[in-house]
Amino acid sequence: MHAFSYGSSSTVLAVPPALSLPVIESEFPRQLHPYWPKLQENTRTWLLEKRLMPAGKVEEYADGLCYTDLMAGYYIGAPDEVLQAIADYSAWFFVWDDRHDRDVVHGRANAWRKLRLRLHAALDAPRDHLHHQDPLVAGFADSMVRLYSFLGDNWNERFALHFHAVIDAYDREFRNRTSGTVPTVAEYLELRRLTFAHRIWTDLLEPSAGQELPAEVRLHPAFQRAALLSQEFAAWYNDLCSLPKEIAGDELHNLGISLIHHQGLTLEEAVTELRRRVEDCVRQFLVAEKDVSRLAGSLADGTVRGKETSVAVMACLGNMRNWFSSVYWFHHESGRYMVDSWDDRSTPPYVNNEAAGGK
Repeated sequence: MHAFSYGSSSTVLAVPPALSLPVIESEFPRQLHPYWPKLQENTRTWLLEKRLMPAGKVEEYADGLCYTDLMAGYYIGAPDEVLQAIADYSAWFFVWDDRHDRDVVHGRANAWRKLRLRLHAALDAPRDHLHHQDPLVAGFADSMVRLYSFLGDNWNERFALHFHAVIDAYDREFRNRTSGTVPTVAEYLELRRLTFAHRIWTDLLEPSAGQELPAEVRLHPAFQRAALLSQEFAAWYNDLCSLPKEIAGDELHNLGISLIHHQGLTLEEAVTELRRRVEDCVRQFLVAEKDVSRLAGSLADGTVRGKETSVAVMACLGNMRNWFSSVYWFHHESGRYMVDSWDDRSTPPYVNNEAAGGK
């Protein structure tokens, strides 16, 4: 399903000049999975059923946050049930991110520690946590049971290993924020690859393509390079767009903030540097994309397995490309970044500011 290049709404979006990337708008046409309308409806229902957002917040904000749009623009070609599981998990991830932020803001160190340990446990044994009293733990367990059902034990173990690292990285952020520590640029770049969950979104390309890729393909320098560039673009473009939101909320984890704090850049200079890095990701991806295409061609060796692997690699590559346009338009459609419209620039209106876990 080809979407308008300016987004899925009927109104043409005016992208602010500082955030505009003409190369994305011209060279990365946006698509949406045809299941998207049903996806949006089902994820909204799932958020309610799992009590991850209050009913009033779901009604008022869920669709406008565009979480399902983001996934429906990324995992093109995924079976409907795979995309639904990914979209629900993605929505959970945003809610978890908001809980983490509120735990920092309200000084709920004990609540965060308990949640962190419970998520580690649920990741390893999700069926044991499906009815946990904390909706965030139960919702996570439900997501994991579904995601673990698509491929095999090897993929499941790899995904779990990668997400354990994400949970630990969120804990590092918690400690940084409560101690007022702004990471250096090098520290931040390392941490960001974990908190943005680079490996997780790349792992999920495989069930979307219907096949676990052989290690020699996943670990091939060309494949890894293209995957990393798609994720770095997303993380740094997110930093560019969320800089006002995160400055307003006294956040310390943003590439722009690290550049300002540790390298003495002005806000204007930091924005310029962020743009440079984002645009460089796009340029480098266009080169890496050709390398992965050649890799896929070399895999088609005349055998059935070779052909299937080649097709799966091209599906993954196509969705790495889709990540650029999906992330780009998400940041201009989602209410998550419309700080200027909030009553309190430090408190997102879609969060439960006194979320569970603080009592």
